[in-house]
Amino acid sequence: MNHTLSVATPKQVSTQEQVIVAKQISVKPLIVLGWEILLALPLGLILTRFQIGGIAWIFGGLISGTVVLQTYRVWGGYTPKPNRTARKTGMALVGLNVGFSIAHADLANVASCFPVFALLTFFLLLCGTLIGYIYSRLSKTNFLTAMLATVPGGVGMMSAIAADYNRNVTLVALVQAIRVTSVVFLIPLVAKVLSGHQVYPQALPIKTVLFSLDPSQLGFLLLALLFGSLGVYLAVLLKIPAGEFFGAIVAGIAFNPLLDWLPFIGDINFTLPPLVNIVGQMLLGITIGEYWGDKPTFGKRSIAYALMSVGMTLVAGGLATILAMELTSWDWLTCLLVTAPGGSAEMILVALTLHHNVEIVTGGHLVRLIAINSSLPIWVYLFRRLDNQLEEPT
Repeated sequence: MNHTLSVATPKQVSTQEQVIVAKQISVKPLIVLGWEILLALPLGLILTRFQIGGIAWIFGGLISGTVVLQTYRVWGGYTPKPNRTARKTGMALVGLNVGFSIAHADLANVASCFPVFALLTFFLLLCGTLIGYIYSRLSKTNFLTAMLATVPGGVGMMSAIAADYNRNVTLVALVQAIRVTSVVFLIPLVAKVLSGHQVYPQALPIKTVLFSLDPSQLGFLLLALLFGSLGVYLAVLLKIPAGEFFGAIVAGIAFNPLLDWLPFIGDINFTLPPLVNIVGQMLLGITIGEYWGDKPTFGKRSIAYALMSVGMTLVAGGLATILAMELTSWDWLTCLLVTAPGGSAEMILVALTLHHNVEIVTGGHLVRLIAINSSLPIWVYLFRRLDNQLEEPT
């Protein structure tokens, strides 16, 4: 019997090496995310002891994302990038939970508030344009980069657009991360101080969180997650702005009514277990923290201008709150949550943990998300044209 020895050609070896490297690259983000979740769990539990209630899980994730990414950068020999898939998953889980929470609310009342939502959105976008212009002139940054950094449209989305147009991604991510972190921290604090009493809801005990799901409800949970995934898929397929968030909210609202229509199921009023909301919060916090951990060193001047622009954005949110109080009969906390300059998912979460007019806060932020995302191509085009005209020699 003749035995032939096959020898791989250099081209075949090169291809095999590329496949191995590609697999390693695809696995590493999952390993990083695994470490972040493992660290976020105990951090969230510790933070619940400091009476900051349900949003402790966002801050636990934020700290975890920062620490893990910095650790990999310094000692791991690998520089992970912020995990956009994790944020989309977090937004979908939070959106599904919001949908279940507002399913029995008076959504007709929310629809009647659309003109107010539109006016507040226009006011905030106008303020954002002015702030972006001021930031651009002071920091000597081009208009498009300044606008992407200052408009409350989300850390991941604005950074991705900056990368697509070869703008300063790290600067955009820095300003956006400062804004989101400041809002998530300050809004509940302001609410607590102005109300004169504890507004943070107490976090659920860990036993309640982990073991609150009846085994008989496990099938409904899996069905709800599948239905939420279908809602997200359709929203993204239809190119609906903020599709992961919007699609999951609609799925959460429609889940129980659709079950009631099925003749073989009967009267069901399924609610998501708290663990789903907590995982969503942790993923949102982790992705915010990752942008902090991904930051290179900035000069004091850059940090000062970034803080200044965020301060102006917060002031604009305060003015919008006053405007909302004049236009509506909402209480001041509802107005504050509706007009807070993002992130939208995080602010809706704050309303959810406070059990405070979640449907109105959700409606206001969804209108703003849709307006910002829908108008992005227009003002990106306009500011690129303006940048090109200013760069032309006179």
